[in-house]
Amino acid sequence: MFERILYATDFSDYAQKITECLGEIPGIKEIVIQHVIDPKGTAYGEESESVLVKRAELILREQQNRLESPGKTVKTRVNIGIPGREILRTVEEENISLVVMGARGRSLIKDILLGSVSSDVLRYGKTNLLIMRHKVAEKLEGEAFEKYCDKIFSKVLYPTDFSKNAEQTLFIVKEIPNTGKIILVHVVDKGETKEELDANVREAETKLIDTQDYLKNAGLNAEFHVHIGNPVYEINKVAEEEDASLIAIGTRGKGLVEEIRIGSIAENVVRNAKRPVLVLKA
Repeated sequence: MFERILYATDFSDYAQKITECLGEIPGIKEIVIQHVIDPKGTAYGEESESVLVKRAELILREQQNRLESPGKTVKTRVNIGIPGREILRTVEEENISLVVMGARGRSLIKDILLGSVSSDVLRYGKTNLLIMRHKVAEKLEGEAFEKYCDKIFSKVLYPTDFSKNAEQTLFIVKEIPNTGKIILVHVVDKGETKEELDANVREAETKLIDTQDYLKNAGLNAEFHVHIGNPVYEINKVAEEEDASLIAIGTRGKGLVEEIRIGSIAENVVRNAKRPVLVLKA
């Protein structure tokens, strides 16, 4: 499933903290930990790039020693350049199947829900992306944080628009080991009359019942919700009401422009979610 993962870290407190969650992602065989030194950020600093590189290598070596275990190898990379660009280059060079990042990094503006580097990887990346949220776990410590990590896949919210891409996304979610409950969500956002809205709701319910049966036959616990309104708002609303541990969403959906690598709904769900989000590039 996710055999080779890339963990991009900026050494912020939260980034350091979520290294503890990496071992809970199922199926990992190799972890690449990367730190990118942005020349723009050091242009007016007192320390040279060579000093920053050596310091980064020391920190990464410590993390490498903590994470290595039988059957799981860890390698490190320190690069100098534009962070988003360097991360995407590493994804290609290392044949990465999942990128793991914090949502906000070192931003001093607390209301920013998605930092610029995470945003670049989300928008332009071609592989799966797990975005960890600050507000979910930033105050957890010790045993509480370990439990948080262990439960990331315990209650997965899966939004669907019934597109082919959504079907492929569901197949990936179904195959993730140790997945607990799957919450299916479809948001009806079209209908000129009450009759048309009601018909669209009934059609969605029929499709979700079939999907629920499909998952139950595979031995998975599933339930579904049909909402009417703005898809981004309603998806995140259900995630909060159901206390979802993770939102798993595919890209593109029913968009007609194939060159767009991430659909607008998926991107805005990620930007506004208060939960970890797994973006699947089906």
